[in-house]
Formats: sequence, structure tokens, C-alpha cells
Amino acid sequence: MQRNIRYTIIIPVYNEEAVLHETYHRLTRVMKSLGEPYELLFVNDGSLDQTAKIIEGFSELDQCVQMLDFSRNFGHQIAITAGLDHARGDAIVIIDADLQDPPEVIPQMVEKWKEGYEVVFAKRSKRKGESLFKKWTAAIFYRTLRILSDVNIPIDTGDFRLIDRKVCNAMRSIRERNRFVRGLVSWVGFRQTAIEYVRDERFAGETKYPLKKMLRFSLDGITSFSYKPLKLASYLGLAVSLGSFIYLVISLGQKLFTNSTVAGWTSLIACSLLLNGVILILLGVLGEYVGRIYEETKNRPLYILRSKQHKVKHLRADEEKWYVQR
Repeated sequence: MQRNIRYTIIIPVYNEEAVLHETYHRLTRVMKSLGEPYELLFVNDGSLDQTAKIIEGFSELDQCVQMLDFSRNFGHQIAITAGLDHARGDAIVIIDADLQDPPEVIPQMVEKWKEGYEVVFAKRSKRKGESLFKKWTAAIFYRTLRILSDVNIPIDTGDFRLIDRKVCNAMRSIRERNRFVRGLVSWVGFRQTAIEYVRDERFAGETKYPLKKMLRFSLDGITSFSYKPLKLASYLGLAVSLGSFIYLVISLGQKLFTNSTVAGWTSLIACSLLLNGVILILLGVLGEYVGRIYEETKNRPLYILRSKQHKVKHLRADEEKWYVQR
């Protein structure tokens, strides 16, 4: 009879053939040191290289290795979601394959979990191998999100964290499309704590989060957990309207009571450009929220699997219920 899985390690991967062997060996060494049953659940997010074949090779030699293979690239946050949907462990760890988040930190997370904490997130005390621009923009994003959001999302943290089975089950019930997983973990609550670590340089390969994706990811985080941009848009519109009214009164006063008015288009064009710019900004903010409402109403599945090398046996009652519902 198969033993209950104590730990599930979720590893989303996309074109990571250059680093997979090192990732597997380091994760295996760390998990074996814990001396309890575990599974390494790789989620292949539509990789175009040899990532899937490499993981298949791991699974043939190691029964602890499982793989979810997406039909195409659905995105990093959706890959994490799929891992949570299929995780069987009492504790679940989310970690990227690039080894910037060192697997050797996992035992510290497990210690905190055994102390009674249900979420243990890793906070970056130092970020190696990243440009000053990346560090600067990341710092601005996390602090802006904290100001705008009503949910207390820890700063300088990524998706690298351990969550309890109760937290995982709560996350499974959230099916929104534009996902910001680290924010959702904070939103569901439970007892949370942090451990600090030094984030390493990427072991090999290229980053999967260029500037364009980072901007989109930041926008997802802000719009998923705050409607304050809509309020700010209203305040900005009110301020511009008030300023325009004051300028109108001043212009009328100059026209009626002085001879200082100068014929020309400069002031008119300046006001027109300012007002049109503000209107377009407000429409853009509204459009972001309306677009997300549109995405939710289509009710498409979050992801589609090409194959699932994952045996669902000897599940607890709550897991059996979940798989039946799926």
C-alpha cells in the first residue's frame, strides 16, 4: 500500500532544459534528508525544448517524480495553480526551477510548519545577479502594492513558500483567471510567518520574466487586490475639473476687467491636450478592470493538460472529493 505523501514540491517549468538536472538532484538531496515521503511535481508549462523528455526520464527512474504536461503555455501563475490542484502532500512547497530560490531553505520552512505555522514564505534579504533596475522596480512594485491593497501582502517575497494542506484546499476553491498567487495566499489568511534567505543568481538559462511580462504581472497584482486605481482616477478627474474651472474663472476675469489677454491658441491647445490625456488615462484604467470582468465571464478552464503522469491512489477523503468534483 502506498504511503501518504508528506510533502509535495511544486516546480513550474518552461524551457528549463539547461537547469533541470541540477534542480532535480538538489531537490532530491534536500527532500531525502527530511526522511519522510515526498513527491516532486513538475508542471511543464508548454515548453518548446527538451524539458518534458528530461522530466519523463526522471519519472522513469524515480517514483517520487510526477509531471503535469500542459497543452500549451498558460503562464507561471496558472502552472502553480495546476500544481496545487494535484498536490497530495500534507505540506506543499512552491519553488521555481531556476535555483534562484535555493532548495536548501526548505528544511527551515518545514521546521516553522511543524511549529504550527500554516504559511511560511521566504523573504529575500539579498538578491544576487540582478540589475539595479530590476531591484529598484521590484522594490517600487511591492511597496506600491502594499499601499494600494487592503490585503497585507509581504514585501520582497515571491512565490517561494510552504503552505499547509488546509491552505492548499482553500486555494483550490479560488478559480479567478488573472491570478496573483502570492496575493491569494495572503488573502486566504491562516497563521503565517517568514524566513529570510539570500536569493541566488539563475543557475543556467534565461529569465522567463522580461520587462513586458513583469509589467503585466505587476498590473495583475494591483488590479486583483485593489480597486483604489479607480478611486484615484475619480480623484484625478475631479482635480483636473476643479483646476479647469479655476482657469476658466481667471480667463473670464482677464477678458472682462483687463486688457492683458493675448489672442492665440497656446493656452487652448495646452488645456485640450491635458484634458484629453487625463480622459484617456481614466479610460485605460476602466478598460483594465472591464477586461478582467470579461475574462472571468467566459468561464474557460484555467489550463488544459496534454498528459498527466500522476497516479491518484490512496487519497484522503478531502482529496477524493476534490478529484470527483474536477
